[in-house]
Amino acid sequence: MKDIVWDWVLSVDYPEIDEDHKKLTNIFNVLNHAVSDGESHEYLAAVMEELINCTAWHFSHEERLMLKHHYPDTDAHKEEHRDLIQSARELQQELLQTDKPFEDEHLEFLERWLTEHILTTDKKLGGYLSLES
Repeated sequence: MKDIVWDWVLSVDYPEIDEDHKKLTNIFNVLNHAVSDGESHEYLAAVMEELINCTAWHFSHEERLMLKHHYPDTDAHKEEHRDLIQSARELQQELLQTDKPFEDEHLEFLERWLTEHILTTDKKLGGYLSLES
């Protein structure tokens, strides 16, 4: 699977959020390389945990910005955050409990999980925040 290349297409036009997204794409790419390099199940679990923890931190960062700037779609955005974290945790649990190998379908899920949120929900938030600043 190809790495996620962060460029202007993924930019939400708000530097604080863009910096977070760059970090998240870098961690995804570490996971991607670890899978293709055949790293141990424990190492993959550790990288997955890092990706989820950094994503949760990022989501709380976005939610703080939404509150500060009175973002009108805060509730729906927060709900999407909860759903995304839950789906990633479910994948993580499935992989940990069954000792299933990390496969391309799991990476594809995480890539969509990350990029679709950025390209849709976060683009709206970034547009709003850039007008508010």
